[in-house]
Amino acid sequence: MFDDLRDLYQEVILDHGRKPRNFRRLEGANRVARGDNPLCGDRMELFVNVSPEGRIAEAAFQGRGCAISMASASLMTETVRGKTQAEAAELSGKFRELAMSGVCPDCGASLAGEMERLQPLAGVHEFPSRVKCATLAWHTLNAALADGAEERNATSE
Repeated sequence: MFDDLRDLYQEVILDHGRKPRNFRRLEGANRVARGDNPLCGDRMELFVNVSPEGRIAEAAFQGRGCAISMASASLMTETVRGKTQAEAAELSGKFRELAMSGVCPDCGASLAGEMERLQPLAGVHEFPSRVKCATLAWHTLNAALADGAEERNATSE
């Protein structure tokens, strides 16, 4: 069963890496940030449209990178849609914990579905250099949402 789960997770990553969702420039975005992982060359530009009510109405990205970083950005843009900025920031922190430990953090019912959707990326914890690939999109999201800035730069830790 463990091998079946690993195969499923690998397939999710490969699918999102090859055919990333929301891979486009988002016209009318009111938040933009660029992310860079200088160790491996992953780069992305994230476009976010935050509604007047403070919810993420839409998110999209462009860039280049490995399958892990592209899959993470693809899953992230799908997962944060409809979230408040605070919920997106909390989800970002929980995802970072998942990527670093491989264990889904206790996030209560409010984020359980989202964390389950992000679970395929948990395996990166076994490869510390890949954690940076998986978290780049999330660092970039945090930069985009910080202080309501229209453009920020983020570097993966």
